[in-house]
Amino acid sequence: MKNKHIGSNFDDFLREENIYEEVNAAAVKRVIAYQIAKEMKKNKLTKSAMATRMKTSRAALERLLDPANASVTLSTLERAASALGKTLKVELA
Repeated sequence: MKNKHIGSNFDDFLREENIYEEVNAAAVKRVIAYQIAKEMKKNKLTKSAMATRMKTSRAALERLLDPANASVTLSTLERAASALGKTLKVELA
C-alpha cells in the first residue's frame, strides 16, 4: 500500500484536512501572546501597569495574553506594541 503522505509536509496535511488557516492563526496568536509577555517581563511590567499603559482593562489584557483567544484586533495589538515602546509590523506573505 502506497502512503500518499510520504514526501509531503505538515502544511500539506493541514490543507488536506481543511484546517490550515485555523491552525496557522492559532500559532500566530500564540507567538504574539508570547512576545508581549516576554517584553512585559523584560520591562518588569505588571499586568495592571501594562493595561494602564494600553488604556484598557486588565481583563482585555488577559484576553490578549491568552494564546487560545484568537479574537484580537489590530488596534489592540498596536496599543500593546506602543505600550512596550515597539511598533507593530503586519505583512502579507
